[in-house]
Order: sequence, then structure tokens, then C-alpha cells
Amino acid sequence: MRFTNNARFKVLDNGRLRLPKIGDVPVRWSRPLPADPSSVTVIKDAADRYFASFVVRTTDDPLPPSDSEVGIDLGLAHFAVLSDGTKVAAPKFLRRAASQLKKLQRALSRKTNGSNRRRKAVVKVARVHARVANMRRDWQHKLSTSIIRDNQAVYVEDLCVAGLGRTRLAKSVHDAGWASFTAMLEYKAARYGRTFARVDRFFPSTRMCSCCGRINDKMALDVRSWDCPCGCTHDRDINAAKNIKAAGQADFNDRGARVRPAAMPAPRGEAVTHLDTARSTHRGVEGISTR
Repeated sequence: MRFTNNARFKVLDNGRLRLPKIGDVPVRWSRPLPADPSSVTVIKDAADRYFASFVVRTTDDPLPPSDSEVGIDLGLAHFAVLSDGTKVAAPKFLRRAASQLKKLQRALSRKTNGSNRRRKAVVKVARVHARVANMRRDWQHKLSTSIIRDNQAVYVEDLCVAGLGRTRLAKSVHDAGWASFTAMLEYKAARYGRTFARVDRFFPSTRMCSCCGRINDKMALDVRSWDCPCGCTHDRDINAAKNIKAAGQADFNDRGARVRPAAMPAPRGEAVTHLDTARSTHRGVEGISTR
């Protein structure tokens, strides 16, 4: 249900929300409203919970400039590894709730289709999934805000999350939530005046030596550290984060790592359509008119 100012909804001083044809509704506020709302939308999710979403007009103040820049390598062993050597452990919220979900889903499978007990069992399973999603979202918000606040520029690898979701690592990839985390980094960087960029997914950040730039052979996932012929010993994830940072800072860094070609206007001779050429192409084809 959506209510606008014309519908005369009102936020009361006692914290309740007055809705037309419904009355005063008690609300558990997640945060104070920054301005007077122009509309409110009340929704109900699968876990039988109601949410009120308000539309307000606000302005965001840019954060103070920072001299720090960071590259981030996302993974499963560690959720995020920063180019400064910081490793963020993966919380694995879904794995931690697996035993509870297993018990509830078994109970759900024993209920008769269409029965009232089955509907209640469905709500119980949905509430566990909602709690897992809320914990993951809250943790990602705190981490992304901290990274954006401390760094002027943030560079991440453009992972093919949809492709990884079709492999045997699908459950772990879903539990990690890389797509939602990078989306948070992107919109928070735009909101607070920071720089955010994605490095090409085919860039060999793991196999490239961050010291000499040599690209080594492919390595298995269980190889967490490796030695370069130049004499450097690399932690797999930290080395990748350093290369992502270097590649994100410029289209061509000092080791020749190409991220993506810069946009450039096409020559005038290629950007226009030559009518005579188009006519000559179809002149010998029967049934096609060039006019």
C-alpha cells in the first residue's frame, strides 16, 4: 500500500504512524527521519513482517579528502583482502544458520500442501532467511562505510557473480554477497565524493607479480602463497589486491597492465552513413528496396 501527502498520512509525536482507513500504527523506527516525508509505502514480506518505507528529500555532504587509496580482492577464504594487507574474515551467516534451516525445512516437508500448519512452517523458514539476510546486510553496510570513509579511491575486481553462482561454489558465493557489497561501495562513493572503479575480470591480478610484473602460470585455488622468479614471495590474496589497486589507478600502469581502453571519438569517416555505399550493398539483392 502506498500513501502520499494527499492521502493525509502523518507521523505522530509519540512515534506512531497514522494511516488513512487504518488508524494509528505502532512503529519500531530504524532511524529518525531526516526531513518531512512526501509519501510512505507499507509492504509485507514473506516472513509476515510489515515495513514502512518513506520518501524524503536530503542532501549528502562529501567526506573530507583522504590521501589513502585501496584495492580490494574479494574471495571465499577471506571475504575481502585489502592492498594494505588487511584481511576481513568471511562471516558465513548462512552456514551458521544451516542446522536451524535444515530442521525447519524437514518439518516443512512433512506438512500437507494447502494446510494452515504448512503456511506457518513456511513463515518460520522465511524468518530465518530474513534474519540471515539482515545480519549480512548490516555487516556489509558497516564494512563498506568504513572503507569509503578511510579511502579516497576504492578499486575492486569486476567478478562474474552470476557465472560463479552456477558452479559447485554456488552456496558459498550466495553466502558471501559480493554483488550487494560492491553495489554499496559504488553508491556510497558517489554519495560522499569518493572514487570507485572496477577492474576488468580478465585482468590476471592473482598470477601477476606485484614487484616485477611477471605473469606466471595458472595456479590451483589451494595455492595460497607462491614465489616469483624475481625473488619475491607473495601471499596470493594480498598480491592480487595490490595489482587491482595499481590497475585501477590508471588505464596503463608502469608494468603495462591494461584495464580497459579509454573512450575516444570515432573518425568522421567511420561515424557517418554513406548512402551510396548502402545502396551498392543491396543493389544485387532481389526484393530489397534501398529507398
